Amino acid sequence: MSLVNLLTIVAVVAWVVTRQLKAQQITADGRKWLVLPVVLAVFALREPRLLDPHHPALAALLIGVELLVGALMGLGWAWTSRVWAGQDGTTVWSKGTKATAAVWGVGIAVRLGLLGVGALLGVHQGSGALLLAFAATLLVRGGVLVWRARGVRLPAGPRASYGDQVAASPWKDRV
Repeated sequence: MSLVNLLTIVAVVAWVVTRQLKAQQITADGRKWLVLPVVLAVFALREPRLLDPHHPALAALLIGVELLVGALMGLGWAWTSRVWAGQDGTTVWSKGTKATAAVWGVGIAVRLGLLGVGALLGVHQGSGALLLAFAATLLVRGGVLVWRARGVRLPAGPRASYGDQVAASPWKDRV
């Protein structure tokens, strides 16, 4: 594993996890959720030995399973994130939950298991497979969150302003 890939993985995971701990606005119209997965995929595909030359079929199978796990992890991450309309009525927000943390834990455990299986089979696994799987995770998560954001009902008509939700007091007469 190259130092650049290792630093990239650590930086992206730290950035993504810290963003999950606080509410993030979802922009359904833009495509910025595609940028990070594409960058990670480019880093992965430039890896000189993405497939082990001694066991190409097993290495391809492990990468395929890694991509499937990554996609399922992204799906679980997106479905366990809370999505809601902002108070201004024009924005949609999301935030990870405790279930999201559980999805991360299970996903990491499965990936470590795949790494162990590959080591037992004698298949060399570089950082490329991990980067590709993480790209798949972020791609699926971003797509599902944008899809969910489009389904959030934003209030129609004039936007609420301060004091609009205050009920009249039952003890005072209306003038």
